[in-house]
Amino acid sequence: MFRPGLMTGERVLITGGGTGLGKVMAEACLMLGAEVYICGRRGGVVEATAKDLTDAHGGKCVGLACDIRVPEAIAEMMDAIWADGGALTGLVNNAAGNFISRTEDLSARGFDAIANIVFRGGFFVTLEAGKRWLAEKKHASVVSILTTWVWNGGPFTVPSAMSKAGLNVMTQSLAVEWGNRGIRFNAIAPGPFPTEGMTARLNPSGQGRDEGPADPAIPLGRNGEMRELANLAVYLLHPLSAYVNGQTIAIDGGSHLQGGGFSRLASWGDEEWEAARNAIRATNEKDRAQRTV
Repeated sequence: MFRPGLMTGERVLITGGGTGLGKVMAEACLMLGAEVYICGRRGGVVEATAKDLTDAHGGKCVGLACDIRVPEAIAEMMDAIWADGGALTGLVNNAAGNFISRTEDLSARGFDAIANIVFRGGFFVTLEAGKRWLAEKKHASVVSILTTWVWNGGPFTVPSAMSKAGLNVMTQSLAVEWGNRGIRFNAIAPGPFPTEGMTARLNPSGQGRDEGPADPAIPLGRNGEMRELANLAVYLLHPLSAYVNGQTIAIDGGSHLQGGGFSRLASWGDEEWEAARNAIRATNEKDRAQRTV
């Protein structure tokens, strides 16, 4: 869709860039000439992804281990990035966590597991980069990956829906507060773009929404293709979209206009929820084993 070299001169950080949508956006920016940094809690994963991408496309992609729940770790990461070539020009708040659960079954720890990454982490990464941009009078673009639940709620995914709604308000607020100082804020609200992590925690039983090419919950009758989301992210990061500010753009085939979400799970009983919890727990334990201590 874009001409070669479009992102030459751009320096972009993508949180949660080692897998899934983050990896796809990192690859798109790298292929178009940007210098790319990806971070995640699993240092081995982001380092392997950075190597795979540079081996495939050349250019510069750096993997950094960073737990964005810890403000001090974010500051150290930004110090390393600024020392490695100067200010970022773009930031993608993509790191997230989510799982399905009846709200009455949530523990404080379960709620914090999502809110500390999405809500607090997204804000503190933005703030740490933003303070540096403002001090240096740099222009930049921030793109946050949300969900359509910010408009119509997220039954059975309440911590994520609440946290994403917070980032939606951050996008609107800072678009006004920092817009006249050269920093733009926009967000993308994807519909179904199935990834391994999403499937493991949001559809652990394999039941529910059909992931095939004719999903009746999506007016266009299909899930999104990764390149489609990557194209939108590149557009919003690039200076040629400089008059787009404070917007949250849905890319979901129109599904949120006819409901969507996980309201279908209202029919589940205790047995289905217990099976889902066990499957999610196994996925979490597998992920923990891969994280950098």
